[in-house]
Amino acid sequence: MTASEFGSLRSDDDQWDIVSSVGYTALLVAGWRAVHALSPQPLVVDDYAESFIRASGDPYLTGLLDKPEQSEDETTFPKLYGVQTRFFDDFFISAGQAGIRQAVIVAAGLDSRAYRLDWPSGTVVFEVDLPKVLEFKTRVLDGRGARPKARRGEVAADLRTDWPTPLQQAGFDPHTPSAWSVEGILPYLNDEAQTALFTRIGDLSAPGSRLAIGALGSRLDHAQLSALEASHPGVDMSGDVDFSALTYETKTDPAQWLAAHDWTVDPVRTNPELQIGYGLTPTDVDRKLDEFMRSKYINASR
Repeated sequence: MTASEFGSLRSDDDQWDIVSSVGYTALLVAGWRAVHALSPQPLVVDDYAESFIRASGDPYLTGLLDKPEQSEDETTFPKLYGVQTRFFDDFFISAGQAGIRQAVIVAAGLDSRAYRLDWPSGTVVFEVDLPKVLEFKTRVLDGRGARPKARRGEVAADLRTDWPTPLQQAGFDPHTPSAWSVEGILPYLNDEAQTALFTRIGDLSAPGSRLAIGALGSRLDHAQLSALEASHPGVDMSGDVDFSALTYETKTDPAQWLAAHDWTVDPVRTNPELQIGYGLTPTDVDRKLDEFMRSKYINASR
């Protein structure tokens, strides 16, 4: 793997915590969820997001919370990730209503759905991520006295390794229908790792299982983002972080791959299309961003 091909900050066996490399993206998204919750009519309210930011001490994100941005451009990214959060919330709620009592949050990061959503009785929620990420989240939530609304199982594992083994050791039953979320991680996996991830999910998914996939920036072009930020000064994706150095240029099309491997795939939607479904009107900036960020939101079932 060369730096020019896959991004100068990545290697095949790199590791991270919540304030470095790929781990920082989870903190950043939590920051946007926290800012979105302060908007007049938020699509979702994550009461724990701000706690993660305060505990991290990150100056950029704490600055956003101390002085919430107000203009349409400044609230663009918080809104886009509010839309994404709503998409996955709705997915898990629908799966629970269909009788699924086993959920797996892949690359869970600072996802707080085990604590936020009203899960049906008997549901177990497995969270898969690196040990340092899970340790940070658990420490912050325990410090707040938070209690999950479903049985929560931590699975400390790297998605590039044999994570199904510790998942099953934590109590996951591959013979029971399950609901899987793959939120935001795909741009940080190369083609081989993406194929391995989908294959393993398929191997573990009993009939009746469901899968939701979504990501902004699956084909992020940093030069185009920089140009848009220059023409719309209020648009700021990440402070000083260059996400193009963390992502991979991949050829895998998740929807096509799933359809070819025994999954029934619903029509793929973009973030602006989801906004319309939620009663919002996408702004000009939203549409321009999506032209090169190429968001994809996928629902599939077995």
